[in-house]
Amino acid sequence: MQSSSLKIDGWLARVGTREIRVAIVGLGYVGLPLALLFSEERFLVTGFDIDRTKVDRLNAGESYIHRIEAEAVQVARRAGFTATDDFSLMDGMDAILICVPTPLKDGHEPDMSYVATTVEAIAPYVRAGQLVVLESTTYPGTTEEIVAATLDRSVHVLRDGEVGDGVMVAFSPEREDPGNVVTPRRSIPKVIGGVDERAARAAAALYGTVFERTVVMSSPAAAEMTKLLENIYRNVNIALVNELKQLCQQMGLDVWEIIAAAATKPFGFQAFEPGPGVGGHCIPVDPFYLSWKAKQIGFATRFIELAGEVNESMPGYVIETLRLGLESAGTALAGAKVLVLGVAYKRDVDDLRESPALRLIDLLQRAGAEVEYHDPYFATVGRGRKYALHMERVELGDDYGALRGFDCVLIATDHSEYDWGQVVAKSRLVVDTRNATRGIADAKIVRC
Repeated sequence: MQSSSLKIDGWLARVGTREIRVAIVGLGYVGLPLALLFSEERFLVTGFDIDRTKVDRLNAGESYIHRIEAEAVQVARRAGFTATDDFSLMDGMDAILICVPTPLKDGHEPDMSYVATTVEAIAPYVRAGQLVVLESTTYPGTTEEIVAATLDRSVHVLRDGEVGDGVMVAFSPEREDPGNVVTPRRSIPKVIGGVDERAARAAAALYGTVFERTVVMSSPAAAEMTKLLENIYRNVNIALVNELKQLCQQMGLDVWEIIAAAATKPFGFQAFEPGPGVGGHCIPVDPFYLSWKAKQIGFATRFIELAGEVNESMPGYVIETLRLGLESAGTALAGAKVLVLGVAYKRDVDDLRESPALRLIDLLQRAGAEVEYHDPYFATVGRGRKYALHMERVELGDDYGALRGFDCVLIATDHSEYDWGQVVAKSRLVVDTRNATRGIADAKIVRC
């Protein structure tokens, strides 16, 4: 009997000659950058998405993600990249990489509907010899329990036998860092866990063409847990500094000064910044995926859940600080005109997912405030899963003169393009949740 190292040689050879046809399912913040990376490496790439608007814009050479230039899409189009919503074309692909959302339901339970629906949609077109990789962040066991189990009903998932007898299944979590202009995507090591050794080798070979390093794990569940650990680590440490921020405020200390001093230690400390909460596609969501899974086996993740509680309490803390600031200026929160400056979840990105700014707007409106917002990346904020918001951006004016019409300016996201000196000069009261006004001494600034 041939060893597993020989059974996959033909597939690996086709990776080397760029004959492998790559499908990316889900053309959002993860899928589109990945599609462009593979296109740059001369693979024939097809993007699949149920959003016809995205499909049409990509095929027209346009981009709908701020950090991706239209020129990058146009270069990929000239290299053969195309987008479609026709899943029947999937049977012509050799590798299918799934990059769909994994949000939370009410009650902090995983919403696996996007993954499950996607796998069900591709199952009729999956064939033996293909590689299917889930990239969406999820709880340990998902790849086996949802992806492999679903595909097993239509085509055998390869665990024994030759490549060509079944479909190869693996997990490889995305490691996107929106707004990071320092670390190239190619330099971020790619973690991989295959259902069997052949799937792991196939995925490592494919991803190894676009990433400088691959890290092959013992199983999909180990790779799934790795991604969760990375984000839970961040979530817990953000919760720590958020709690310390509140303590420092009561003690009359500047938490930002303290963090900066601690960060001078060359070992044993990594700086994390406090804020009005946590946002994005991973940090606020992933810890609850693991705590939910842990409950299924009777394990209580107390540390993780406490960190979640601290971070989720931060918008309420910000609103209370704002209320006290207004009262000190002789204005009640109910009826006050408040401008929320920045609604993206992170500096210099066009991403609203789980943004704490949306929660701040919701709380302010519930308290009776008249709320407007400004963000250079969003002309409108539409209705979302959690908040029934529909707002249009207020324009600040070249000299930030519009700020004079508000009782308070709440800095929720510290975009680089804002002139903080002008913001402070033209505002009556500034509540700064991001330390954006550091270095500016003015009694009208309340840092929280």
